[in-house]
Amino acid sequence: MNALTILLLGAALAAPAARAEGVLLVGNKSAASVEILDLGSGVSQGRIATGAGPHEIEVSPDGRRVVVADYGGAASAGDTLTVIDWPSRATRSIALGRHRRPHGLRFLPDGRRAVVTTEGSGSLVEVDLERGRVLRAIAVGAGKPHMVALAPDGERAYVTQVAAGVVSVVDLASGRRLRDVATGAGAEGIAITPDGAELWVANRADDSVSVIDIATLAVVATLPSAGFPIRVAMTPDARHVLVVNAKAATLSVFERAARRAVATVTLDEPGVRYQPSMLGDSALPIGVRVAADGRRAYVAISGGDQVAVIDTESWTILERWKTGREPDAVAIAGLR
Repeated sequence: MNALTILLLGAALAAPAARAEGVLLVGNKSAASVEILDLGSGVSQGRIATGAGPHEIEVSPDGRRVVVADYGGAASAGDTLTVIDWPSRATRSIALGRHRRPHGLRFLPDGRRAVVTTEGSGSLVEVDLERGRVLRAIAVGAGKPHMVALAPDGERAYVTQVAAGVVSVVDLASGRRLRDVATGAGAEGIAITPDGAELWVANRADDSVSVIDIATLAVVATLPSAGFPIRVAMTPDARHVLVVNAKAATLSVFERAARRAVATVTLDEPGVRYQPSMLGDSALPIGVRVAADGRRAYVAISGGDQVAVIDTESWTILERWKTGREPDAVAIAGLR
């Protein structure tokens, strides 16, 4: 080993670890705001006001726009989307009219439009985010449409309906609901593989996860996930599927191809007193998001006003970051 090699090796070993770039956006339901947490340190970079009860958050494909579903609170139903220009943080509101209780969100491929589920009108609503107006509403049924996944080409949407226990398949070209696929009681969380070949659906009342083959729209597997499974996320390489179990306060980790559980992450802390939530005084984990490089997963702990940062190699919690009151949805945005 020559002197130059030794010098370069020493410099590499002495160099600090690469700092994560970007921010984690966390919807604080009770605080009507989005918390901005530095991805490297977890330190808050400020808050952005939203409408009441911010639930889901999505970032546009080009990273220049963030949209938040203002679901509302117990006393009054929300009927707006908050749109945040990024990274300027300038905000504006889009009224949805009769389409109340907006929840699940996805950007269409052009990044100018988004689709949002609205429980109040039983619809999947398409919104022009640049012009700030509703383009159309597709009726999907009164089964409490909640979350939505989108085919990679943006031609079909898949909507979970909690009360009906189904996934509604929607053709966006024709604006029609094609069919419902029964998965299990309380169908809520949903994620689609990057190639669009497979859907994973969390059935909260059945303590199960259903796997749907997109080509046939058949349920090809049903796996146990105990403790009220409500959210599903997939690693970028689609190797693992992450399921948040709200009552159990755990994260179930499945190997997707083998369709088997490989790890369970305990999300609550022994001896900690949690704040009141819809499931009592509990940790109540909800939103989950995986970093683009697949190395970290982030889970909102609603009853603890924090986000758990999880290493996806060891499936252990590395840190807990402070948020505002009652965090729910999480999303990742770049610094630009």
